[in-house]
Amino acid sequence: MRKASSSSSVRNSNSRIAVIRSSTYIPPAPITALVGESPDSIYNPYNPGLQDTITIRNDSTKRSCQDKKQTAPRSQSTVRLPPSTSSALTQVYKPEVEASTEEPHIRRGLDRTMTDSMSYAPQPASESGMRFDELYRLKGVLGTGAFSTVREGFHRSDSDNSYAVKCVNRKKLSDEDEAALLDEVAILRRMKHIHIIRLFDLFTEPSTYYLVMERMRGGELFDRIVAKAYYNEKEARDTCKILLEAVGYCHQNQVAHRDLKPENLLLLSEHHDSEVKIADFGFAKIVKQPNSLTTQCGTPGYVAPEILEGTPYDERADMWSVGVILYILLGGYPPFIESTQRDLFRKIRKGEYEFHEEYWGTVSSDAKDLIARLLTVDPATRLTAEDAIECVWITAGEDTLAGKDLGVNLEKLKAYNARRKFKAVVHSIMAANKLQFLGENFKKPSS
Repeated sequence: MRKASSSSSVRNSNSRIAVIRSSTYIPPAPITALVGESPDSIYNPYNPGLQDTITIRNDSTKRSCQDKKQTAPRSQSTVRLPPSTSSALTQVYKPEVEASTEEPHIRRGLDRTMTDSMSYAPQPASESGMRFDELYRLKGVLGTGAFSTVREGFHRSDSDNSYAVKCVNRKKLSDEDEAALLDEVAILRRMKHIHIIRLFDLFTEPSTYYLVMERMRGGELFDRIVAKAYYNEKEARDTCKILLEAVGYCHQNQVAHRDLKPENLLLLSEHHDSEVKIADFGFAKIVKQPNSLTTQCGTPGYVAPEILEGTPYDERADMWSVGVILYILLGGYPPFIESTQRDLFRKIRKGEYEFHEEYWGTVSSDAKDLIARLLTVDPATRLTAEDAIECVWITAGEDTLAGKDLGVNLEKLKAYNARRKFKAVVHSIMAANKLQFLGENFKKPSS
């Protein structure tokens, strides 16, 4: 059994993460804290003149996995991250208390920033003062949630391009839910990267919020991978590189995603495997000071040890999740699997996992080295996105990695993905039934 390196891992007896599901193999709903915040502290995306407070490190050595310390100073203020309003199965946990006083300038990083033409909202936009129905027309339903419905939308000036329009019923939102939604919007409007889902516009109307989003037609990344007849390390490496570029951009802009997992890696189209985008920024957080986050949130199996310990953390927690995803991409199954959530969390806190010979015997040692340096219990020695993208395996030649067949692991990944999808459907049905039950009981007159 492999144990990730750790300088210390002391359990904080005053912190806790409650069990959210009896099953820990594919948990569908994240752990989160439901904490309200005044909308006054929400970032204003139209506020110009904000100064950059972080410097891109350019001391990385090509083809090296050596960890570099970030020396750029950070502001001491932070903004609270609310839970995603689309989750119907969230529970209340230990919250964090943080204040916001300023926002950093958005920097363009890792040469994948969107061109200006890709980042603009269709015109006229909400800033024109026109109502949503004056500018857009809605068609079929793409999905539904506890407080919202996602529908296909077309801007009236352009009938060729469609968008995913999230229609949120404001009457169903609590103050905390509304603050959560607006915080997520504020962060999404800051993200302009080719591998991050785009929020083009927001319409705030008396009864409804309309979020005009980029439409992801290709489904989940893992569904595309398991449909392949042939799979090799080059394809896994290319996917990992895209993920590192997007996560690195978030971190350069001082944003921690906090819920990276396969379900949140989506494809823009049905035809191109490289058009991968990170979605669902409902747990995202602005980080302006190292180790300033305290909310215990994330998804079991992907959550970092420091979050489980209840100790303050920052964006480096995302890199642990990247390590878990990379392990699954190469091995076909998660590194941490236990029958109970208690045992799962114990293994994660200790960083105990294995490279089983049956599935990892032919995998490049450089790939396993990268995973080991991401699944490091001590976040201070864990690789950053910028360091990881310079590692030997990421920069290796295409021909070398293309010759590394992962056929056996692909079959394992197919089985894993099928179980993951099945459990997601089961829990969705359970959530819908629970909401219906609560609604019916709410309507019953008291005796």
